[in-house]
Amino acid sequence: MATARKADKPYHHGDLRAALIAAAEAELIGKGIDAFSLRGAARRAGVSHAAPAHHFKDAMALLDALAAAGFARLTATMKEEQAAAGADRKAQLVAAGVGYVRFALDNPELLQLMFGTSRRKSDDPELGRNADAAFSVLVNGVGMIRGRDAFTGEAGWRDVAACWSMVHGYAQLAIAGKMEFVTGLEFTRQRDLIEDLVRRALPEKAPL
Repeated sequence: MATARKADKPYHHGDLRAALIAAAEAELIGKGIDAFSLRGAARRAGVSHAAPAHHFKDAMALLDALAAAGFARLTATMKEEQAAAGADRKAQLVAAGVGYVRFALDNPELLQLMFGTSRRKSDDPELGRNADAAFSVLVNGVGMIRGRDAFTGEAGWRDVAACWSMVHGYAQLAIAGKMEFVTGLEFTRQRDLIEDLVRRALPEKAPL
């Protein structure tokens, strides 16, 4: 009986998709988005260069999946901070902001992928759902304080924009080393500042 050729054997991997997404993050961190390649991710995952085709049609599809995973992790980090915060409504929003910055500072390359303009606009449904879920944490935080009626007009959305701009802007400036007074500081030493900034972004009374 002839022995089957190795190439004819079915390909096996515990979770090829998850392995490729993890490898893609390592590739992104190691080479940056401009030098990112599907072959490089496959190599890091220890699979053949053809293996990614089982799940991703091209490098951009793999990056979409990585960005989707990033938004899921962002949501989880914000909710983790909220779980440790007090029940006070404003404390919950502040905690979400702290979680946002913590995720960003821990994952600068991933943050750039998630929000950068160097990647084509995606219609990937998982990416859309996960991005919306992360955004909703901030929206719900504002809604708890201002009331859901605030979103019937512009006031609530302006509050969301203020909080989002504050935490995202802080994170980007800190990552770029543009705020010398926080550069190099451990996150625990930045926490009080971030909390204060979120409170400033949403004053007790909404502006007229």
